[in-house]
Amino acid sequence: MNKEKISLQVKGMSCASCAQSIEKALKNTKGVMEANVNFATEKATISFDPERVSLEKLKEVVESIGYQVL
Repeated sequence: MNKEKISLQVKGMSCASCAQSIEKALKNTKGVMEANVNFATEKATISFDPERVSLEKLKEVVESIGYQVL
């Protein structure tokens, strides 16, 4: 299993529970090993297997629950 780590800039969070919602959605995505979302820095740090999930899919997951990925 390959492992990559990326950080995405996320806009639209208004509170810490927004960050938790994004984290939960990412963690429930097949191929994601770990996801941490920091409300203060507006960043999502994700460890994932690029053979199981694409960067585009990760962006889609965040955008599908109402947030913007820059």
